[in-house]
Amino acid sequence: MLLILFDYLAQFYSGFHVFQYLTLRAILGVITALLIAFAIGPGMIKRLTLYKIGQQVRDDGPETHLGKAGTPTMGGALILVAVALSTLLWSDLGNRFVWIVLITTLLFGVIGGIDDYLKLRYGNSRGLSARRKFLWQSLVALGCAGLLYTTAQAPIETTLIVPVFKDVAIDLGLWFIPLVWLVVVGSSNAVNLTDGLDGLAIMPSVLVAGALGIFAYVSGHAIFADYLGIPFVHGAGELAIFAAALVGAGMGFLWFNAYPAQVFMGDVGALALGAALGLLAVVTRQEIVLVIMGGVFVVETLSVIVQVLSYRLTGRRVFRMAPLHHHFELKGWPEPRVIVRFWIITVVLVLVGLATLKVR
Repeated sequence: MLLILFDYLAQFYSGFHVFQYLTLRAILGVITALLIAFAIGPGMIKRLTLYKIGQQVRDDGPETHLGKAGTPTMGGALILVAVALSTLLWSDLGNRFVWIVLITTLLFGVIGGIDDYLKLRYGNSRGLSARRKFLWQSLVALGCAGLLYTTAQAPIETTLIVPVFKDVAIDLGLWFIPLVWLVVVGSSNAVNLTDGLDGLAIMPSVLVAGALGIFAYVSGHAIFADYLGIPFVHGAGELAIFAAALVGAGMGFLWFNAYPAQVFMGDVGALALGAALGLLAVVTRQEIVLVIMGGVFVVETLSVIVQVLSYRLTGRRVFRMAPLHHHFELKGWPEPRVIVRFWIITVVLVLVGLATLKVR
């Protein structure tokens, strides 16, 4: 939005051309989203508390979580508002990727919001049934995949890239659509499963979003993409603004979500954040790198799958409780220790993912 204004003003003063630079707009996107989060956060928390929109806690969870019952939830709406406004202000609104990614992210937020609302209405932690939630996630993800496939301007946009091996690329054709579905829905649910402790999900999301923003920038720059041996995706660079907005909004939310949390993001935030990360990876053709950088999300999800399969097949549990962060809590780890150690692991994994830019 502001880019249009500055383009117009540039004909009167050439200094406004500086806003054409993605790096500057990305920095401004981080700051804008952060300030928006700071500005609306206290008021939103106050209203959530006033209307008694509080967290529903599982009866079978760790006893330390029982005291969190009633803490304001649905704070993820704060993230979505900050991301949407910052993205609309600083990105090129003529870019198809910006609209596809932003609208899909918001739709996943709507699904999460409905889930949160049902939990509050019926006073339990169930919300939408798993089948209905999965159905709506799938419909939105498939719609997004169809748009990306039909609007693709080059074969590379639907090709699976294998990191490290620069000459290994698999033309997916129509298989691109189920891949997008798998990445987006899988990432959305993985972040949602990880969102169980104060700040546990948001910081890894911020770190991964920041790294994917770097991938978006270099993928959309023909010279950098050629030098690094990664796919050049025309227009992908604008998603650096979206990723920057995620970083800023995430840090703003963490201000209120840090232990002990004043507000929880709820499914409205977790489902949307996960979908956003998956979409950034899809557009930049870095789905495999996302699995590496989001290793904490992957392991948390696998712990649930292993726990369920083991119990159904053998009647025994592998972990004291799933997802994995609850296992460590029940082993006696204080909540802050679990959170910070998961953050440290994510930092290392993100650095490994970024290293694939040069290891070709």
